[in-house]
Formats: sequence, C-alpha cells, structure tokens
Amino acid sequence: MRDPINIIKTIRLTEKGTALSEKFNRYVFKVDDRATKLEIKYAVERIFNKTVVRVNTMNVRGKAKRHRRGAMGRTAGWKKAIVTLKEGDKISLA
Repeated sequence: MRDPINIIKTIRLTEKGTALSEKFNRYVFKVDDRATKLEIKYAVERIFNKTVVRVNTMNVRGKAKRHRRGAMGRTAGWKKAIVTLKEGDKISLA
C-alpha cells in the first residue's frame, strides 16, 4: 500500500460537510485521484487512529470558467471521499 500521507490530501470544511460530521459521524476528504476505497480506509485509520465503517467516493468534475479575453477554460477535477466512522469516534477539526 502507498503512504497514507500521500492518499489523504485535505479535509473539506464546508457547511454540508460539517452537518454530516455532526449528525451522521461522516467526514469529507479530498483524496488522491488514483486512491481506492481500501487505501482511503487504511489511510484514515492510520492518520487519525479511528475505526472506519464505510467509504464512499466520487469524482468531482472541474467547472468551466471564462478567462479574461473570453476563452473558456476548466478548473481541475478531484476525487472526494466521504468516510463514516464507528459510533463514538470523532475527528477533532480544531
């Protein structure tokens, strides 16, 4: 397996993600595009020392953006992982 630090890029702190963590004990991460669910589970368990119950992943497409002179471009796409932790486990976001 690859190094866990290279799999998990950042934790996504958004309103929707915060609501998920408070209600359902789920956390949203930005992960490496090539990472599998098993690698993500292993990385979260190693980095945060928590028990992972489920991992859901999705590929987020980049948005179309207009440049100064009217030419169209696109922002980079990325992979999102929603990780469900065991009941009672929490990740400190502060």
